[in-house]
Order: sequence, then structure tokens, then C-alpha cells
Amino acid sequence: MLAELIQISKYYHQSGTNNQNLVLDQISLAVRENESIAIVGPSGSGKSTLLNLLGTLDKPSSGKIILNGMDTGEMNDNQVAEIRSRFIGHVFQLHYLLPQLTLLENVLLPLLARRDKPDQQVMRTRALELIERVGLADHIHQFPYSMSVGECQRAAVVRALMNQPRLLLADEPTGSLDAENADQLGKLLVELNHEQQIALVVVTHSFDLARLMQAKYSLNSGKLHRVESL
Repeated sequence: MLAELIQISKYYHQSGTNNQNLVLDQISLAVRENESIAIVGPSGSGKSTLLNLLGTLDKPSSGKIILNGMDTGEMNDNQVAEIRSRFIGHVFQLHYLLPQLTLLENVLLPLLARRDKPDQQVMRTRALELIERVGLADHIHQFPYSMSVGECQRAAVVRALMNQPRLLLADEPTGSLDAENADQLGKLLVELNHEQQIALVVVTHSFDLARLMQAKYSLNSGKLHRVESL
């Protein structure tokens, strides 16, 4: 199994009180190699919280998170950060490209966080190949302000793939896009899921995007249920 959430619960303390707000209630989810998964649910249902837990950006109140056979609860912060940078790619609703960097420089940015010393020419070649794959070869020297939102989001996908992750997590990746660009990005994610041989987990309000995934889940009232159709 590539990644697992096992009986995960997540509480948040309500400010100024002793009360706890239960967001996720003993949720379990298994992600297999190369699988694509969609998680849908209303605003405030905990979709982003679930994705942040799976991506080790947050810690559960109870339960276990297993990545590549390793229990992240038994790791220190540096070990978790290392597995996150090498094992997981993140795509968010907003692209978060740095405005002072070109497209190519933004794409290469994740390499700075690596403790090893990857071959710079090899990684640059990989970046250029991925940029061409998503249709942005003519924009490598452009800055984000001169690109469309859809182009910036495609660049963010390339950035997430630079460290060759085995798991790609996408949090409302089409939420800021118009219908045409949303459709293009959804299809691109599915194609990259197959081509790059990575698992893909998407949380979304869009049933159109969710229907492109192999497995579909609904999150509501803190509970996760698999559904056959949307």
C-alpha cells in the first residue's frame, strides 16, 4: 500500500472555550500505487484537513498515517519533512508561484529543499520536458504576472512533479479556473497520473473533475464513504 489513513480523527479547539470541534471522525483511507481518488463534500466538511493530514502538513488528534510502509507518528519533524519533500507533491487551488521568478525558476524551486545534490543538468532537462508536456514550452522565461491563471496552475503541477513524487495531492486544483481551463487541467492530471506512474488524490467541489478519477469518496459530517457514482 502506498499510503494509508488508519482510524484518523481530528479535533480543533474552539477559540476562547474548552470545546473541541470534531472535523474528521475515525476515517480510514487506502491509496494504492498509480490509483486516482476523488474526495467530494460540502464546504467545511474537512476535505482540505484530510488532504493536509495525508500530506503530513498536519498531525491527527488520533490514528495513524502510514506512508510507504512507515508510520509518520514514529518520525521526528525532520524525517517527516524529508519524506514529504521526496514522496509527495502538492497542488493547491492557488498556484503560489513566486512573482519574482520565471516559470522555469519556479519549477526548479523544490530542488533547493533537497538534502541530496541532484544533478542540475538532469533536473533542468526534466523540468523542460515536463514544461513542454503541459504546453508551456514558450513561457519558460515569463513571469507569473504575464501568464494566465490556467497557465500558472499548469506550471504549479509541473513544480509538484519535479522531485518525482509517488503521490500527488491536489486541493481544489480547478477551483480558480473557468470551465474550459478546469476541464483541461482535470484531463491533464489524469494523463500525468498514468504517464508519471503516480497516485493522485484530489479533493474538489467539482463533480466533473471527480468523475475522472477511478475511486470516488464523499466526506460529510466527519465521515468518509466510498460512492460508485456522482
